[in-house]
Amino acid sequence: MRSPQAASTTAPASRTVTVWDAPTRIFHWALVLCLAGSWWTAENDDWETHLLFGYGVLGLVAFRLIWGLLGSETARFRHFLKGPGAALSHLRGLVLPGPLAPEAGHNPAGGYAVALILLLLALQVGTGLFLSGGDIFLIEAPLSGAVSSDTTDTLEWLHETNFNLLLALAGLHVVAVLGYWGLKRANLIRPMLTGRMELPADARPPRIASSLLALMVAGGVALSVWAFVTFV
Repeated sequence: MRSPQAASTTAPASRTVTVWDAPTRIFHWALVLCLAGSWWTAENDDWETHLLFGYGVLGLVAFRLIWGLLGSETARFRHFLKGPGAALSHLRGLVLPGPLAPEAGHNPAGGYAVALILLLLALQVGTGLFLSGGDIFLIEAPLSGAVSSDTTDTLEWLHETNFNLLLALAGLHVVAVLGYWGLKRANLIRPMLTGRMELPADARPPRIASSLLALMVAGGVALSVWAFVTFV
């Protein structure tokens, strides 16, 4: 039988560490707000506000792309974009009984989902910048008039279709998060709210980038978006 002193020196099985920095979490929830606002304003023909939400998405995507190169370890693309084999191995683990091993940041399959969402968001913003008049915009976007009317019609169709894909992907994301919670007892919502989760005691905590760096990047992106929509 171990002595009380020996028991007190036993290392804990897990510990709570920071895995998501505040800039990444703010990006996530601000994107949810902007997409919801984009949908609502489109449904109610409020195109001026719709365009403002589009500028918000433009700034968020630009920030996330830069933060994926300069930000915290779990936010960097090289951390969560792994080979297809790792993603398939993770997906196979979902059908096996028992909980999943905790991972700091996106799992290999989730990393591909993040990349796809960013790609669709970039396409959504890119097409929207060329639209004006017609069935979608009754006001001019910054690049309206830069392409022919036939091209504008094609971009309009792509803008609508792509947004439906984004909504479907967002719904799939919610289902996946609930599935992880219900079937694998993996709460992915709390870490995106608090930034913290439990990892094995011997796991190395991810490196968290400076908040000052995030403010500098966000300020530069905000200034760039403002200059673009004002002077282009």
